[in-house]
Amino acid sequence: MRVFQHLVGADLDSDELLLPALQLAQKRVVVKRPDYAEFLCGKQPHFSRETKNHRFDIYMGASRC
Repeated sequence: MRVFQHLVGADLDSDELLLPALQLAQKRVVVKRPDYAEFLCGKQPHFSRETKNHRFDIYMGASRC
């Protein structure tokens, strides 16, 4: 996984992808993030589930807000 991350590089556009994903989603958008990471776009998710090293942020789609 580290080699893959080295090849791909830093994830610099994740904030830009959240809003279009929310507009297209019919139900929800689930984002897997490191447990220490900030929320995307500074937007608090509707639900959040934490595991040992990760956090799943669950945003409801535009039709559900």
